[in-house]
Amino acid sequence: MTESRKSKPRFNRRRFLQIVAVAGAGAGLYQFGIRPTRAIPHIVRESRKMMGTQINLIVCGPDQDACLQGVEATLHKMGEVEQLLSRHLKESELSRLNRYGVVNNPSHALQSILSLARDVSMATDGAFDITVLPLLDLYATDALPTEEQLNTARGLVDFQAIEWTGDRAAFRQSGMSITVDGIGKGYIVDQGVAVLQELGFHNVYVEAGGDLMVSGAKPQGKPWRIGVRNPRPQNVEEMMVMEVSRPTAIATSGDYMQWFTEDMRHHHIIDPRTGMSPPELASATVTAPSVAMADGLATAAMVQGPEKALATLETMEHCEGLLIDKDLRQYRTSGFEV
Repeated sequence: MTESRKSKPRFNRRRFLQIVAVAGAGAGLYQFGIRPTRAIPHIVRESRKMMGTQINLIVCGPDQDACLQGVEATLHKMGEVEQLLSRHLKESELSRLNRYGVVNNPSHALQSILSLARDVSMATDGAFDITVLPLLDLYATDALPTEEQLNTARGLVDFQAIEWTGDRAAFRQSGMSITVDGIGKGYIVDQGVAVLQELGFHNVYVEAGGDLMVSGAKPQGKPWRIGVRNPRPQNVEEMMVMEVSRPTAIATSGDYMQWFTEDMRHHHIIDPRTGMSPPELASATVTAPSVAMADGLATAAMVQGPEKALATLETMEHCEGLLIDKDLRQYRTSGFEV
């Protein structure tokens, strides 16, 4: 087995087609239990900053060059998505929607994430809402917002006030704005995994800021080991570890990731209905059919609290959760395994 960290291979359409042929053939042989003569499994790792967080990739396959090029193709696609959906890029499609209240001919990525965000909002009774940005912006200064400021901003929060078609995406009310921070990392991971699957790679790990998808296994059939972080690292409790050998999407949301006060009572997760940080949970880890869905549901679970979040997850097919409150008590759905 060899392992390498990616350099910066050149990438173009011809090379892309070569990757498909090489990776697809190799993956097919492995799928049927046929190992090419003297094939040595390779592992390629790469990290890159994107969407305001760190992207980490691990790709395993029989051909090192194909692995390297597969990583490059994946990062290329993820970069394209970032150019559309990052609110931190002034000319992104999302930033233009926030600035003007409307964009024409919205991209497939924007329409997809608006649709998924709406589905999560509906499933969680509005605990998740991408129009929460006016409330989140109130915490950009050192001073906590006043009740008057919260009341004004709450009037701009309503996920049902976004409308879109193939020709147009727009806000129904002036002054609205959105953030996909609570679902965008998951979406960008899903897009990266889709590229690797198209190229024939099935033993992969793709992660963005703790939200991840694993598929297949490590070389020699070893399962992926995924840690569930203790939300209070100063506590002596050990990290829980999940051993995964099937395609699994996992996302974690927590008050420790970005806070506005030292006691973590005020943090980056905002209840869109109150404008305040929810008081009960320290972290929520969710598994779901896609990383974007897991990402959105984990954020919503933080807002809902343990009782409502567990009830929500139990009604959703192939979704499970582990919730940890501020006293480190754990709550699990019936099917969550760790």
